[in-house]
Amino acid sequence: MSHNDSGTLLGHPKGLFLLFGTELWERFSYYAMRAILVLYLTDKTIDGGLSWTTQEALSLYGIYTGLVYFTPLIGGWIADNFLGQRRSIIIGGVLMAIGQFTLALPHSVVDPHAVKAFYVGLTFLIIGNGLFKPNISTMVGDLYEEGDNRRDGAFTIFYMGINIGSLLAGVIAGTASAVYGWKAGFLCAGFGMLFSLLIQLFFAQRYLGNIGTVPAAVRDAAKNASGKKEPLTKVERDRLKVIMVMCTFVIVFWAGFEQAGGLMNIYSQEYTNRMIGSFEVPAAWFQSLNPFFIIICAPILASLWVKMGKKEPNSPVKFALAMFSLALGFACMIGAALEQGGDMTVKTSMLWLIGAYFFHTIGELCLSPIGLSMVTKLAPLRLASLMMGAWFGANAIANYIAGEIGSRIGEAGPLAIFSGIAITAVIAGVLLLLLSNTLINWMHGAESSNDDEHVEVKTAEA
Repeated sequence: MSHNDSGTLLGHPKGLFLLFGTELWERFSYYAMRAILVLYLTDKTIDGGLSWTTQEALSLYGIYTGLVYFTPLIGGWIADNFLGQRRSIIIGGVLMAIGQFTLALPHSVVDPHAVKAFYVGLTFLIIGNGLFKPNISTMVGDLYEEGDNRRDGAFTIFYMGINIGSLLAGVIAGTASAVYGWKAGFLCAGFGMLFSLLIQLFFAQRYLGNIGTVPAAVRDAAKNASGKKEPLTKVERDRLKVIMVMCTFVIVFWAGFEQAGGLMNIYSQEYTNRMIGSFEVPAAWFQSLNPFFIIICAPILASLWVKMGKKEPNSPVKFALAMFSLALGFACMIGAALEQGGDMTVKTSMLWLIGAYFFHTIGELCLSPIGLSMVTKLAPLRLASLMMGAWFGANAIANYIAGEIGSRIGEAGPLAIFSGIAITAVIAGVLLLLLSNTLINWMHGAESSNDDEHVEVKTAEA
């Protein structure tokens, strides 16, 4: 694949920062809309909500987020076989912008069909997201040759863009909808999507060269002697096995991590002493700790992976570290529950919560960007975006499981819940360490920058 030579920034190709900006504004758009969706649906005032019940709104929200994680499978396949990644991102971005602006149409325009217009807007968002999400991540991987040890650091920087987007979204869209009504929030989200598209349209050619312009299946077939699609080789099948095994652990991690969003939110609201002097910290602010810690810690970890060079731990070991980090976070919550001593009227120190969010964030940084990076190293070229879609599919399953756990364990009490998740995470981490050598063998050198490994792959494939 030919790269353009537009130079580097912070030791990475400038194309990384173009994709960082594209993703930042797309995530801004997504999280802005997500922040106000349920509030808009349940609002009964003149402000123009749709007056749904909380139950109806949450059920729609669940279906929406499920589809948002599921459609990348289809979008990835379409990009791999027909459109190519760049075209998929542009089409997906246009559809999402149309979706946001449809949601932003004032009621005076869409009445009496306000609910229909709402569904149309959501449909555009879901389809657009399917084309956008898996392909932007795959292109980050395409900036690096096989064996380039900057790749994990690159995904960690890219991941920071996602979190800057989500941090800005809550503040800007939340404020706009509080001051000017819900439609203003959706309008902000629409403008965010336009920014993302403009960045991509104006700078892609200069900073990405021809990356993502030709569908992966076409590029792959061109490399084969027959000029056609070939069946998967043993090496490719082994590498796909690694992705599938790692997906299972990803489900365990996110099922615990997302649990925190619901449980810890309630915990911060009801059982935490949030007073600093005479000021009470709003419970919602704790939700910003995760993106805040990511923006602080991501560059540190990204440079640490690069500095470690040959000593950098491999993906399974980083995943194990993520599991132990998740367990440490829940150990902080166990501390909070023990401080209560079973008396639910006792308010606990907010330092427990801050500690928990810190360790969860470190875990997330050892797992999420590393996982994205790993998929781009291991997926056969012709299935690159499809496998990225499958990776997001694991998130969809985890979100569903997290909801199921959350809804069933109200009677167990916080101590049992927090320790259950912590123990599961430790067991998963130990399992990963035990499996790591097998997984590394199945990767056939995809994670090593040694040329002799590549020779071994070539002979294994031959």
